[in-house]
Amino acid sequence: MNSAVEQRRPSESDNEALREAIRLAQKGDGAAFEFLYQLHCRRVYALCLRIAKDPNEAEDLAQEVFMQVFRKIHTFRGEAAFSSWLHRLTVNIVLMRLRRKKLASTSLDQVLVGDDGDDRPYHEPGAPDLRMTGLFDRFNLQRAINQLSESYKATFILHDVQGYKHKQIARILGCSVGACKSQLHRARKGIRKVLHSIQHCGRETDRGRANRTLAQPLALQSVRAE
Repeated sequence: MNSAVEQRRPSESDNEALREAIRLAQKGDGAAFEFLYQLHCRRVYALCLRIAKDPNEAEDLAQEVFMQVFRKIHTFRGEAAFSSWLHRLTVNIVLMRLRRKKLASTSLDQVLVGDDGDDRPYHEPGAPDLRMTGLFDRFNLQRAINQLSESYKATFILHDVQGYKHKQIARILGCSVGACKSQLHRARKGIRKVLHSIQHCGRETDRGRANRTLAQPLALQSVRAE
């Protein structure tokens, strides 16, 4: 039993080879990058497929991931395992692709769902019912999502846009189900805050335009009276 476990663990020489390959790849060594690609390509493809659910798209995404690895490997500082760094990079790239495809058809009912676990549409008593506006304005939704942290953004897109369950998201992001639920709650709260702020600014702008429109006839009447 113990010997089988030991066989599955990377040896010290394997770890040293990986560190050396990363060091050389950061200097532009093609052979070292090829070594890293062969070591991680299957895992990256499997992760892309798990999220995208389409083999052809998963292949394209895996290629895009390694193109980004080639460009960004110099930013790897070794503060976490290379596999963890690559996992986060992969998830971010896949989510960016899916977000571009999905946001245009995401409605307010999908986004502003309740935080009590039943996924009913959220409505704050006394607040404007944003759901009545139909399809979400893509620019404002993108603006709200962009203000989230990376972990909140990933959880929100996977759950509310892609429709993944908390257990699936926890496996993809490598966190607990409880942490996933907490991140989703905070992500929704942050998005609602930004959206209500945008709506408030819009009302103030409309009110200012209305006041200026009303002021123009009054000014003309004053001039004529003189």
